[in-house]
Amino acid sequence: MILWKRSLFLGFLSWLFPFVISFFVFPLKRWDAPLFATIMTLVELLVAGAMFYFYFRNRTIAVSEAFLVGGLWFLCNLALDYPLFSHGPMRMTVLAYYSEIGLDYLILPLFGFGAARLACSQATRQRDRQTANA
Repeated sequence: MILWKRSLFLGFLSWLFPFVISFFVFPLKRWDAPLFATIMTLVELLVAGAMFYFYFRNRTIAVSEAFLVGGLWFLCNLALDYPLFSHGPMRMTVLAYYSEIGLDYLILPLFGFGAARLACSQATRQRDRQTANA
């Protein structure tokens, strides 16, 4: 069961933190655009890990829920981000936005899916070891 309030709040934060950090590292884009893109991808991964940690804190991890919540965060990021880049000072085309920024947000559902699968498989292995030792 998705915790909607928590999910939407963390979805907002998953957009806000990288957005704020991008202001500090944006000057780097002029000198080394690939480095800027790499830094922002690493920031997205770090934020995704933190947001999933806070979402599932004190809860059972479910792979399907992690994927759905990550998908919701993907949509939140696009909804908050795209208007700024399509109508703001950057005035990017749809193609430019998605090729440079928008697809990067797919990290959220994919990271959630992978991390939840890993956590669930670890929990299953641990449970199997405890059962075998009992």
